[in-house]
Amino acid sequence: MRSRGWGATALMLGLALALPGACADAQPVALSGMLGNKALLMVGNGPPHSVAPGDSYEGVKVISTSSDQAVVEIGGRRQTLRVGDTPASFGGHDRNSGNGTITITAGSDGHFTTPGSIDGHAVQFIVDTGASMISMSVPQAERAGLNYRAGQPVRVNTANGATQGWRITLDSVRIGDVQVSGVDAVVTPQPMTYVLLGHSFLTRFRMQQNADVMTLQRRY
Repeated sequence: MRSRGWGATALMLGLALALPGACADAQPVALSGMLGNKALLMVGNGPPHSVAPGDSYEGVKVISTSSDQAVVEIGGRRQTLRVGDTPASFGGHDRNSGNGTITITAGSDGHFTTPGSIDGHAVQFIVDTGASMISMSVPQAERAGLNYRAGQPVRVNTANGATQGWRITLDSVRIGDVQVSGVDAVVTPQPMTYVLLGHSFLTRFRMQQNADVMTLQRRY
């Protein structure tokens, strides 16, 4: 699984797709067919519109096409559309719904990243199946307003050797409309670009991956 990525190293260093401008409200986007190398996109209730790679239509940019699929970019994030698939709905938040399901699409680097929040503070997650729990750096914890030094001191193994960290419990972790309470996390001096979405969160869900789309279905 590509999501393991950074998990095997260091401290082992989640998709909001929003249509800008007039497409800020939820909009179904589907690939109805191909016309040569052009994608026939259906956005909202509009008719199919042919879009060549590199061009955009209604906020949807076509990155590349193949026989029956197209890679599109919406709001800076990429998604693969296939002919015959159910239209994907993109709205002002993300593709997560209130039924306990989180859907994350891999970026061009193969990593699954997604915006979310910790105790109401915005963070950027990256799915890491090699991390035992949610992991973040000291600066990330401070920006989230966490009193991590009141947590349990623990030793954390990183690529640069063992260092001291702090184990804490997060009141809430939220991605889209899905919120989980009482999630264990570790804070470390190790610099990080993303907050690692590790097993203390992931085990609450059934995980499925189909190509570059990961779906997390709430267990409890």
